[in-house]
Amino acid sequence: MTRKSIKIEYDEYNSIELLEASDKELLLQAMNAADKAYSPYSGFKVGAAVRLGNGNIVIGNNQENIAYPSGLCAERVALFSAMANNPDTAVDAIAVIGKNSNNQWCAALPCGACRQTICEYENLSKKKIRIILYSGDNKVSIFEGINALLPFSFEF
Repeated sequence: MTRKSIKIEYDEYNSIELLEASDKELLLQAMNAADKAYSPYSGFKVGAAVRLGNGNIVIGNNQENIAYPSGLCAERVALFSAMANNPDTAVDAIAVIGKNSNNQWCAALPCGACRQTICEYENLSKKKIRIILYSGDNKVSIFEGINALLPFSFEF
C-alpha cells in the first residue's frame, strides 16, 4: 500500500473590497443574479456570473421546480447560457454566491455536477477557469482551475 495526499492551494481574501476590480465586478454580478433566483421551495438563492475570454459576462441563478430534481443550479445555468451563445469563446472565470432564507449572503459551493461541468469547459478550452467563491463572513476564496475542487474528475 502507498499512502498519497492531495494539496489544494487557493487564495482567501478577508473582504470583497480587496479583490481585483474584475473579480469584484464578477462577484457583484453574481450577487445581482442571486437576488433574481427562483427558489420558492428552499428559500436558498444562488447566483453565478461567468466572464468569457471576450470580456462578456453571463449570469445565472438557481431555478427550482416543484417536480424536483427538475431545477438547475446557478453555475450550470450561467455556463450553459454562456456556451450556447458563445460556443467558440473560452470561459475565463466564474463567481458563485449564495443567499440564505434569512436574506444573508453565504457560501454556495458548486455541487459535483457543476464541478464536472466546469471541468468539461476547462478541457474544451485547454485553459484553467478562475473560480471565485464567496465563503461567508465577507471572505472570498479564489481557485485557479477546477482540479482544486475536483481532483479526480471524469475524463475521456
